[in-house]
Amino acid sequence: METRFRQGLIAARESGATAAASIGSRLTRASHRIGGFKLSPLNQRRWRNFKANRRGYYSLVAFLIVFVLTLFAEFLANDKPIIAVYKGEVLFPVLVDYPESKFGGFLAVTDYKDPVILDEIEKNGWAIWPPISYSYQSINKDSPGYRNAKGECLGFPRPAPWMTRAPLCEAAPEQIARYQAIGNRNWLGTDDQGRDVLARLIYGFRVSVLFGILLTIFSSIVGVTAGAVQGYFGGRVVLVFQRFLEIWSSIPVMIVLIIISSVLTPGFWTLLGVLLLFNWVYLVGVVRAEFLRGRNFEYIRAAKALGLSDARIMFKHLLPNAMVATLTFLPFKLSGSITALTALDFLGLGLPPGSPSLGELLAQGKANLQAPWLGITAFFSIALLLSLLIFIGEAVRDALDPRKTYR
Repeated sequence: METRFRQGLIAARESGATAAASIGSRLTRASHRIGGFKLSPLNQRRWRNFKANRRGYYSLVAFLIVFVLTLFAEFLANDKPIIAVYKGEVLFPVLVDYPESKFGGFLAVTDYKDPVILDEIEKNGWAIWPPISYSYQSINKDSPGYRNAKGECLGFPRPAPWMTRAPLCEAAPEQIARYQAIGNRNWLGTDDQGRDVLARLIYGFRVSVLFGILLTIFSSIVGVTAGAVQGYFGGRVVLVFQRFLEIWSSIPVMIVLIIISSVLTPGFWTLLGVLLLFNWVYLVGVVRAEFLRGRNFEYIRAAKALGLSDARIMFKHLLPNAMVATLTFLPFKLSGSITALTALDFLGLGLPPGSPSLGELLAQGKANLQAPWLGITAFFSIALLLSLLIFIGEAVRDALDPRKTYR
């Protein structure tokens, strides 16, 4: 009887230990997931190395926070209310373009900053405005301007209220009250057309980053595919592709853009397509070298002996090894793509006039040296954006380096 009791006690202890080990393994597996994706032990080490690089990790956090906020730019800076209640009806002007006839007007598009429309909404309901009540193309019609030392009213561009102590020009009390409201203030001043600089900065940041991300993704897909084909097959394929790349890369991109801008109005997708024609060549050499090195590995020869297709071997077995070197270049390519759009906008060959752009804001700063807030805002915004991307790229490079360790 005592022997059976001891055997049962031992079995209970073993089952408890097994259950505890099972729970611990589940917790360990759960802790090795990021955003629902399970990481391999190698990628876990890389992620730990990336987080250990504090400068790169916090740069990634800061970049993602700012980028996600700019994705909702219409809710941060807009000349339309986010939500309005008018005569008992709930309206969403930020999402739907309501005609002015809905508020007793006659125009096809409602100007919610019109004093008549504002009074009509306040009398028959209420509205919630974005923190910045200007869009990237809104002109501050309520700004009375400032007087210079000679007593003359200055035109646009105008500084922010906290940038100057100059007295305001004479205006109606209602106009002064609207101008001095917190949501109507131009916190970074206005440009030479009376548009809010902070609103254009928010929208321009979003356009620049989205352009850079799309150009980086598409050019990487084309470049990786071309490099993979060359490196895997080698021989005459490499010779033919290399001669083509030498000819293609010698075409001056700027001249092509000038020709296109003289025929077509440059737009977001037009610029993306033109730059994609030339940007994909920069990753070909890296991927080709990785495939040339890896195609003679034993496991690749075994895969060929088992009868696997060339496409399966290239993109399932060789590509993961080649992507380590490729991923190192992606943050730097992203910063280069953003710089390319900024340079084109600065030269007047980029987005159409009036579009929000960091390069256009930089060009305004150059053309209006008497308004230093324009150039300073554009310079520090571009410098901060590119610095964050460079820090992220350095952290990714160190995280993928097997010789790099952190304590």
